[in-house]
Amino acid sequence: MKYFFFFLALALTSCTMKENVPSKTVEKPAYAIVIHGGAGYIQANNFSDENKEKYLNALDTALTIGETILKDGGSSIEAVEKTINYMENNPLFNAGKGAVFTHDGQNEMDASIMYGKDQNAGAVGGVRTVKNPISLARKVMEESDHVMMVGKGAEQFGMTQNIEMVDTTYFFVQDRWNALQNMLKSEEEKEKTRLSEDPIDTKHGTVGCVALDKDGNLCAGTSTGGMTNKKYDRVGDSPIIGAGTFADNATCGVSCTGHGEYFIRYTVARDVAALMEYGNYTLAEAADIIVNDKLKEKGGNGGLIAIDKDGNIAMPFNTSSMFRGYVTPDQKEIEIFK
Repeated sequence: MKYFFFFLALALTSCTMKENVPSKTVEKPAYAIVIHGGAGYIQANNFSDENKEKYLNALDTALTIGETILKDGGSSIEAVEKTINYMENNPLFNAGKGAVFTHDGQNEMDASIMYGKDQNAGAVGGVRTVKNPISLARKVMEESDHVMMVGKGAEQFGMTQNIEMVDTTYFFVQDRWNALQNMLKSEEEKEKTRLSEDPIDTKHGTVGCVALDKDGNLCAGTSTGGMTNKKYDRVGDSPIIGAGTFADNATCGVSCTGHGEYFIRYTVARDVAALMEYGNYTLAEAADIIVNDKLKEKGGNGGLIAIDKDGNIAMPFNTSSMFRGYVTPDQKEIEIFK
């Protein structure tokens, strides 16, 4: 008898959940792409019109690259890689050319990519001579039996795959170097021995892209230079499948940005998909709950971008700003502030 009441209660709970969570029905677009260039605490009144225009133009160019591929029938994997390549090559963003410096004055980059059709994934961590880490992550996904490679081993694999390598001086950007020097000076003055209390670069951030192609396949990718002044080969959420990146054709694709330690602890990217899969939440509801309720309650700062299997888009963040934008055949939006 006790099992009867248990299953009855479970059934009632499930029914109540489904009744209280409406399903969103919209016409599915032929394709969709969404990007982010990091979340942080830039205030609109402290951000010059010149800087705003530079970032909006860069985000627009990135979206155009991805949209062109999707519009022409290309795959979501190709759209994600090429879109992120552009952002990695643009020193405005904390990825590739614009990667921030570690405590030791190095640039260490991480990236990951995941394909929603079969949940295949690839990731790299702590690479220093790879021009475009997201391209190496794709090679790990498609040309190896592994999911993640790190450091020199990842670079050695990249050379076998004809990935473009560069001298470490390629990544030097003066304002990034200045940011490290300012932080080191602050540490010395205050006798600090740990990382800054605000690990999110307040001016630039991690990049990410999620795309849905004409075949209905989702792909998500994320690339970053980590946090300024990081120590001990620290790795954040960006290369961690399920934390910073996730994709499943049955639910959604997600790319995250923010204080990586929290995104790792609470498997943020996968959690959005899990709420949709097991709780029947819409993408907008699931993403909002994770970013503005669960993550915020735990003290985590940042945001995410996501597309579901029907082409719906979500871009929630709990900071004052997140560089972001999306395109479908009928809509386009590019924003920085709330």
